[in-house]
Amino acid sequence: MFEEILSGIEKIITPANMIVVLKIAAIIVIGLLFLRLILFYVKRTMKKRFSQQSIMIVRKLLSYTALFIILILILKQLNVKLAAILGAAGIAGIAIGFASQTSLSNIISGVFLISEKAFTVGDIIKVDGISGIILSVDLLSVKIRTFDNQYVRIPNEKLINTEVVNVTKFPIRRLDINLTIAYKEDLSRVRELLLEITEKNPHCLDNPEPLFVIKEFGDHGVELLLGVWFFKTDYLVTKNTMMQEIKEHFDREGIEIPFPHLSLYAGSISDPLKIQMIGNKPENLH
Repeated sequence: MFEEILSGIEKIITPANMIVVLKIAAIIVIGLLFLRLILFYVKRTMKKRFSQQSIMIVRKLLSYTALFIILILILKQLNVKLAAILGAAGIAGIAIGFASQTSLSNIISGVFLISEKAFTVGDIIKVDGISGIILSVDLLSVKIRTFDNQYVRIPNEKLINTEVVNVTKFPIRRLDINLTIAYKEDLSRVRELLLEITEKNPHCLDNPEPLFVIKEFGDHGVELLLGVWFFKTDYLVTKNTMMQEIKEHFDREGIEIPFPHLSLYAGSISDPLKIQMIGNKPENLH
């Protein structure tokens, strides 16, 4: 039995076959090394003049082209008739083309997204309630990583037809803080205090200047808007420090932030709950 197996192996491993195997191995090794050198050179030369997104697309196109050439050379060494394979591939390609109209639409949309340059790798975008950092922009889809470390793939066709917010397109942003103060408060004093807080915060920019707007007289108090400018990388620290400092200063100055109150009833038949005010003149209110 063992001798029969060795005999079969000797028939397969002939000097001619060994030469073919060595040639295929050489094609794979040399081809991959050459591809790696090309990709390294492309990344090095394009890094200064092109975006990371453009570099990624060029590298992928070169990789796919090189792998296709390596495959063709391997098939030639195996004496495979390429004409028949290419003919079958052409027929299959037509069939697949009719069945993959969505993919074609995504490719066309991807070309528009890449040429439009609305966002690039590393930007933070918002799409349909999803926020995250862009990992790659491909011909079929855009991949993002959410802030809770989830991987999301969004088809390009959806991005073309949906409102996309690029949070980090510009170097600076404005943080809008909506506030409500009681009607009894002095608006001039509140404005002065808010601008003082903004001026002392090291993460808020002096230029552009902070924005202070009296929005409207609401149901519970006077509604205000404070807008402060900051560098896009300082979003969290700016928001946290501003919110904390406003609350601490308002508490220290006795500025009231009103909130809605709720009255409770035990049922439609029962009487309202009695509330007793304890003070100089206690009285029962119904």
